[in-house]
Amino acid sequence: MLDDDASKAQPDSLEPVSTGDEAEQSAPPFASLADDVSALIEDGKTYLDAEIAYQKTRASYAGEQARQGLVLGLGALAFLHLALIGLVVGLIIALEPFLTAFGSLAAVVGTLLIGVAVFAMLASRRFKALGSAFKSETDEQV
Repeated sequence: MLDDDASKAQPDSLEPVSTGDEAEQSAPPFASLADDVSALIEDGKTYLDAEIAYQKTRASYAGEQARQGLVLGLGALAFLHLALIGLVVGLIIALEPFLTAFGSLAAVVGTLLIGVAVFAMLASRRFKALGSAFKSETDEQV
C-alpha cells in the first residue's frame, strides 16, 4: 500500500530544469584554449617549485647522513688506532723476555718503519703514475 503511494508521488520521467539563461547554455562547457594554457603553465610552475623543494630536502638529508657517517667512521678509525697502539705495546712487552726491553723495542719499531717505507714507496709510485696521466704532450717536450 505504501509502495503505491510512493510511485504516484514521483513522476516516471524527469524534465530538465531550465535556468532561464539560454545564452550560457549554448556556450561550450569548457574554457578557452588560452585559459587552458595559462592553467597548464601555472601547474607546471607549481610542480617545478614542489620538485625543487623536494630535491633540496633530499640533498639536505643526504648531506646530514653523510656527515654523520663520516663522524662515526672517524670514531671507528680512532678506536682502531688505539687498538693498534695496544697491540704494539703488548708486542714489545711479549718480546721483552726474549730480546731484552730495548731489543724488543728496536725490533717492533724497526718492523713498523720498514712497513712505513714500503707503503710510502708504493704510494709514491701511484702518485707519479697519476701525475703522468695528466701531463700533456707539450709538457713532455719542454
